[in-house]
Amino acid sequence: MTDSDYKRKFLAVVDESPECDRAVSFAAHRVKRVGGTLVLMSVIDTEDFGQFIGVGDVMRAEARNEAERNLDTRIARIAQIGAIRTETVIREGRPAEAIEALIAEDPGIGILVLAAGLGDKGPGPLVTHFAAHNRLHTLVTIVPAAMTEDEIVAVA
Repeated sequence: MTDSDYKRKFLAVVDESPECDRAVSFAAHRVKRVGGTLVLMSVIDTEDFGQFIGVGDVMRAEARNEAERNLDTRIARIAQIGAIRTETVIREGRPAEAIEALIAEDPGIGILVLAAGLGDKGPGPLVTHFAAHNRLHTLVTIVPAAMTEDEIVAVA
């Protein structure tokens, strides 16, 4: 594969956090500028499903529907930015482990895009995990919490 054959993939995690929109925005604008694909990943954390006998399947189905709605919302927002190639992935498990597994399975993913959280709780569990324990063979881009949408567009 030559450099001109390679089309990088940017991976952004989709959840209900406020920082999610900043990460998706940066990744979408970056893909628009340099080409490639934006992979939107939603992880259903199934850790609590086993504690509720008989309702685990219902909880899993509801979580999957919510993940699909979150992905659809982000895809609609990305469409306003422009024609950007997207892929969606829904996985179950612990978020950091699911992200690592997807990156291991898809060697085209070259950049994981996360956004730091606002507030006194720190940057967020995924930022903390990948900043401290990054075993990935990919770059990790962290969008600062204080960046505005205009600033994100300008640097993307």
